[in-house]
Amino acid sequence: MVTSPAKPFLKWAGGKTQLLDEVRKRIPLQVKEGEVPVFVEPFVGGGAVYFSLNGMFDFKTCHIFDINEELILAYTVVRDDVESLIHHLDEIAEEFLSRDAPVRKEYYYHMRNEFNQTKGDINFNRFGREWTKRAAQLMFLNRTCFNGLFRVNARGEFNVPYGRYKNPPILNATLLRADSDILRNTKIHHGDFTAAGPYISGSSFAYFDPPYRPLNQTSSFTGYAKDGFSDDEQRRLAQFFTKCDATGAKLMLSNSDPRNISPDDNFFDSLYSDYRIARVPAKRYINRDGTKRGKINEIIVTNY
Repeated sequence: MVTSPAKPFLKWAGGKTQLLDEVRKRIPLQVKEGEVPVFVEPFVGGGAVYFSLNGMFDFKTCHIFDINEELILAYTVVRDDVESLIHHLDEIAEEFLSRDAPVRKEYYYHMRNEFNQTKGDINFNRFGREWTKRAAQLMFLNRTCFNGLFRVNARGEFNVPYGRYKNPPILNATLLRADSDILRNTKIHHGDFTAAGPYISGSSFAYFDPPYRPLNQTSSFTGYAKDGFSDDEQRRLAQFFTKCDATGAKLMLSNSDPRNISPDDNFFDSLYSDYRIARVPAKRYINRDGTKRGKINEIIVTNY
């Protein structure tokens, strides 16, 4: 088992870097012993778990999915056109970092406007040279926007304000090349989590990281895609989890713990009553109130 230097190339709301130790503690023995050739992640997001596990274990094939088409475009470019991506980012970084603070802000909003205005010109179903430029724009915006969020409005437009960082790390060529290498055994899919069904079987380990159920109204983060992830969606996911369990696959799922706020809220305990539920400490970093960024519990559900 060799640990790869690959890790997320985007900052992403709900990223699992802080939960990785707890995830690793619960990896099935069959995965550790190389008996499970397929890894599936139906909500890849920033990919912290994917990059960690695909770098640690000898999976023959990985399948990653996400409903966010911009994210899937970026993963595809990192895998298939990383050197051109590095070239684009290097040019952007040189232009941006050579300017003073007020002009940097103007540059950011110009880039954001161009990113939104050209979306209709992109065929997200077919790789083209314009994908690489768009991935570079996304990474620039992600590294220079407020809190590293990805948020869109009802029209699907990226609308996060400027972040005012002194020296944002726009380009990390070493990381991008490591990620490109780790992605070589990976099929990248755009779609709802149920699209992962055909790839989940007794030969698979699947990790589910859906948009977390908000602990309260102010903690809700629904702008990741134009449509949110409601309690009905959480129930639909639980039904899909049970369907996947019937295939003999090894399954793990993480989510928020409603008991942090309401000790009698058994929403997930009821949904996953047939499985093991562990409550683990985790840090939340994206919160408007800095006093609410400390440790809280999250849940990890496993079927083994």
